[in-house]
Amino acid sequence: MADDDHRVALVTGGAGGVGRGVVTALAAAGWTVWFTGRGGTSPDERLGRLAARVAADGGDARPVTCDHTDDAAVAALYGRIAVESGRLDLLVNAVWAAPEGFGGFAEPFWRRPVSDWRPLVDVGLRAHYVASVHAAGLMVDAGSGLIVHVSSFGSRGHLHSVLYGVAKTGLDKMAADMAVELAGTGVTAISLWLGLIRTRMLLASGLTEFAGFSLDRAEDPTFVGRVIDALARDPDVAASNGATLISAEEGRARGVTNDDGTQPDSHRNAFGGGGLFGPGGAATSVG
Repeated sequence: MADDDHRVALVTGGAGGVGRGVVTALAAAGWTVWFTGRGGTSPDERLGRLAARVAADGGDARPVTCDHTDDAAVAALYGRIAVESGRLDLLVNAVWAAPEGFGGFAEPFWRRPVSDWRPLVDVGLRAHYVASVHAAGLMVDAGSGLIVHVSSFGSRGHLHSVLYGVAKTGLDKMAADMAVELAGTGVTAISLWLGLIRTRMLLASGLTEFAGFSLDRAEDPTFVGRVIDALARDPDVAASNGATLISAEEGRARGVTNDDGTQPDSHRNAFGGGGLFGPGGAATSVG
């Protein structure tokens, strides 16, 4: 991993939700953070507003408008990073897209259009693979780096929809198999299961719980970013190469908390266990 004075990250899907929190937390921790999303990059546009907010707090966030179903656009993004930053130490695959006409995962798969495949799998899985291919090329040449797939307990049990589970399980298996091929390169790949996230929309809803989980014990988007920062700083992170880790448990093991100092709950027991592929993580015994 790079020295603390010059660490470069890319967060795909970094303009909103979890990705936005990861960008904010990594920049606050001293990373130069490239991030992608929909919308423009000028100061009065979506991506640009986040970059300006980070800059006002003393951070360095570099927005790039990118369609992650366009392989040429993704290649161009990595070309910019290579030229302008000269390295890449961390990739956080957080890009995701909702199906057209999405209003919540209330309908069974046979009542949904098969076109749901494109956002949930082409973006939610394939785009992570494409980004990882380019990232690994830079990282292996440098002899170090960390690739993180943002996944969920939807790999362990039914969550949201069939295609959601397909994509998340694919991410976990991808990390496990990438680890086999990355062995000895200095590059680590992991999949990270998040719990309930306290997004701005969810907090604004007035709900105190969601799907049986308390918002008081849920995860801030910035918590996820701080967990990833802690993993990237861990000199022993390679021991988790290929593992599926649980963000709440890794946070507890490393003393990472929410913005208000609370410790989020792990959803391990609610879904019947931990990851399906790869080695166990450093915090697998932490409930």
